[in-house]
Amino acid sequence: MKFAVMICAGVLLLAGGAAAQEGSKTISNATSSNATKTTISFATATPGGGFPLYGNAFAEVMNAADPTLSIEPRNTKGSNENIPLLEADSVDIATVAGEPSYEALMGIGRPKATKLKILTAMYSSPGMFVVRADSPYKTIHDLVGQPVAFGAKGSGLPILSRYILDGIGLKQDEDFKSIYLDRAGDGPAMVEDGRAAALWGAGIGWPGFSKMAESASGARFIAPDTDEIARIRAKHTFLKPLTIPAGSYPKQTEAIASVGSWSYILVRETLPDDVAYRLAKTLHGVEATFCTKLAQACETTAANTVAAAPDINLIHPGVLRYFREIGVAK
Repeated sequence: MKFAVMICAGVLLLAGGAAAQEGSKTISNATSSNATKTTISFATATPGGGFPLYGNAFAEVMNAADPTLSIEPRNTKGSNENIPLLEADSVDIATVAGEPSYEALMGIGRPKATKLKILTAMYSSPGMFVVRADSPYKTIHDLVGQPVAFGAKGSGLPILSRYILDGIGLKQDEDFKSIYLDRAGDGPAMVEDGRAAALWGAGIGWPGFSKMAESASGARFIAPDTDEIARIRAKHTFLKPLTIPAGSYPKQTEAIASVGSWSYILVRETLPDDVAYRLAKTLHGVEATFCTKLAQACETTAANTVAAAPDINLIHPGVLRYFREIGVAK
């Protein structure tokens, strides 16, 4: 009897060992399989804004195009948080608005220029205000003294507005009752219920503008006029004349001229050349698909990246290698 029990125990031990070995093989195989994937951490911004919208679409298109890529978007406070995250190697890539990018890359307002590099120019960002359609405000100067939501804390939008307002002799925090949001998506409701007279934003397909334009009260856009655009560009030459085409938002029947800059996906300095090359090749191989998925992504092209970069050498070397192969850079 004792002998039989010992045999049974031995059989169980052997079976358990085999199961454990099998389990170990499964984990090992899974680990081995996962090791073939390149995981890219992608910092965007607060929910309800344009960067998370773009970032999620970017990840979806890229991951589908290259199954060995795993791009993982994460929400942050926006451009002003994303730059230090990249510099600390805490994320691999990040969306950064034009003005914070320009200041960091040029070393403006900081001890030295950042060593971060450009992966791609995302889209142009003409800045403007939106008010309710029944609002009495018609011009930027009409909004002086009024509560205005200038965007999320830490995002690039309030930096763009500061430059534009400064160009026409206005100070954002002195001439307006400035509101800075915890979440970009909170702005439209504040205009709707009267807590804010206007909401500042930028670009085509910006969620805050879309929400206002689709609301029951409707929307009207306020941008710098022709003389104001000339004054802004004379003082801040890095800002470019940009246009939002008619029909970019519901009931927007005419094109809107303004000024602004290009937003970028920047990458950490230590991102390997082969990874940057692979990201660029994948991205620009699916430009048409990305454009179909998101209107503002239609501007995400290799040619636009070369044209928008303040200096071609600010584009990541791995990306430049791909651009030279396809003939868009020398």
